[in-house]
Amino acid sequence: MAEPLRLFILAGEASGDRLGADLVRRLGQRLPVQLSGVGGAELEAEGLASMFPMSDLAVMGWSDVLRRLPLLLWRVRQVARAIVRLRPDIVVLIDSQVFSKAVAHRVRRAGVVVPTILYVAPTVWAWRPERAPALRPLFDEVLAILPFEPAAMAGLDGPPTHFVGHPAVARFPGRPAQPERGPLLLLPGSRRGELRRHLPLMRAAVQQFRDHPRVTGFAIPTLEHLLPSLRREVAHWPAPVTLVTGEERRSAWDAAIAAFAVSGTVTLELAMTGIPMVVAYVADPHQARQYDKLGRKVTLALPSIIRGSNVVPELQLRSSAGPFDLSALSALLDDPAAIPAQLAAFAEVRALMQKGAPEAPLADVVDRVLAHAPQRLLIGS
Repeated sequence: MAEPLRLFILAGEASGDRLGADLVRRLGQRLPVQLSGVGGAELEAEGLASMFPMSDLAVMGWSDVLRRLPLLLWRVRQVARAIVRLRPDIVVLIDSQVFSKAVAHRVRRAGVVVPTILYVAPTVWAWRPERAPALRPLFDEVLAILPFEPAAMAGLDGPPTHFVGHPAVARFPGRPAQPERGPLLLLPGSRRGELRRHLPLMRAAVQQFRDHPRVTGFAIPTLEHLLPSLRREVAHWPAPVTLVTGEERRSAWDAAIAAFAVSGTVTLELAMTGIPMVVAYVADPHQARQYDKLGRKVTLALPSIIRGSNVVPELQLRSSAGPFDLSALSALLDDPAAIPAQLAAFAEVRALMQKGAPEAPLADVVDRVLAHAPQRLLIGS
């Protein structure tokens, strides 16, 4: 039997777990893979025995980080020690930027030479560009999911970066038609801090749109482990809300009239499916101060970032206390031109994601990872 690629992989939240599972599946088509690391249900389905629950790392915003700092620091040490002990052939750290950087720093400081890849580029093009050169000693390569990021990273003297696209392009082929009526998807995120800050906003949307003629109901696609807490949360909302997981998610997405979503990877998945949306983000106090220092508005919706124009309306808030101005969601549902305009822009986004930029065409993620594998493993693969 061929010697396996010993891969240490880490994902800190749901979208990274999906990226990691896709990578492992595709690697497994080339050569045997022996997994170690941290992940959720999707990576575990590919054979990973996670060192600890992925939810330990699922934090968003500095208030969440500070609240769980002792646990996070312990997990950094635990992961770094495991990499030093196991000496894997390749380490792939997916997103979770602060945690991934801390792990890579500890491994490098221990003097262990192992190819280390950061999968999902940090947003150095949006703020704190000085972070880019600081990544060079830590990561042998960055795998970017946005087509313009390799050029941006090169211009800022960051690590070698390749655009590898996103599995959402293939996983979400697009709906055959836009329904005239249907449920409104509510996507408050999956991390504790996201849920705490965004569920009041989602509740307000239920209150305002429960009698809208185009809205037939409300659905929250979520993860299995979040069901108990979300059931308690929505039990007393002003209209019934359906919680969907697993295969039911696809049916809910197909039927949806629109989505009200927290910024993140899900906005790209919605765009690839062809679901019109409004994106919301409630910043924690530290993030709000960072935005103020930047002195300009930051675009958060991935479809808008990729296309370079305001494709998706955004609701950026400093507090989850309300009251909330949901006029952007009203306009999406009531303006006859709004939904067709978004769908046309989403088609352009898909084309960009399929090809990449002229200076950074789409590369195969497996090719890029295996470029760092020991040569003995690649003979005949």
